[in-house]
Amino acid sequence: MGERIASVIRKTKETDISIKLNIDGTGEAKIETGIGFFDHMLKAFAKHGLFDLEVKVKGDLDVDGHHTVEDTGIALGQALLQALGDKKGIRRYGSEILPMDESLVLAAVDLCGRPYLAMDAAFTAPMVGDFDTQLVNEFFYAVSYSAMMNIHLRVLTGSNDHHKIEAIFKAFAKAVDTATTVDPRITDVLSTKGAL
Repeated sequence: MGERIASVIRKTKETDISIKLNIDGTGEAKIETGIGFFDHMLKAFAKHGLFDLEVKVKGDLDVDGHHTVEDTGIALGQALLQALGDKKGIRRYGSEILPMDESLVLAAVDLCGRPYLAMDAAFTAPMVGDFDTQLVNEFFYAVSYSAMMNIHLRVLTGSNDHHKIEAIFKAFAKAVDTATTVDPRITDVLSTKGAL
């Protein structure tokens, strides 16, 4: 199997994004989105998924963080899809139940080629730092559609929004790490259809 590395550039009138992703990395991250808490979440995603990730974003933060977060999700999903190539040999499914203090999050993913997001998470604060909590759903919706993957995220318990969001990103990272792992017993793709 060759290197599972991708580079994506996305430029619109609202954002200018470059992403480099190495699925088989060590968790190194260089993140600059202009939104401190979002940087923290993407670094957590890289660290806990053991992905090498570089993200540089110039967005219209004078408007708000919506375009920056959503478009970063689109570009990250595209990078993940590109890096996976034909998906031969991967486990396809991954799941994680992850605690962070009082918060407990379940994440499950399927790299099936069919986008879908099912998310059950409520936040009481409108903002965590400089990050709009409504954008958690927007980010993962964008990832699911551009990566053509099924994502289920559920906050099982929790009261602190910082903890809940961070646990979501970490659990998602662990689930994606499992799903992208190559299993030598899988010689083609893990599907009766013969394609993912």
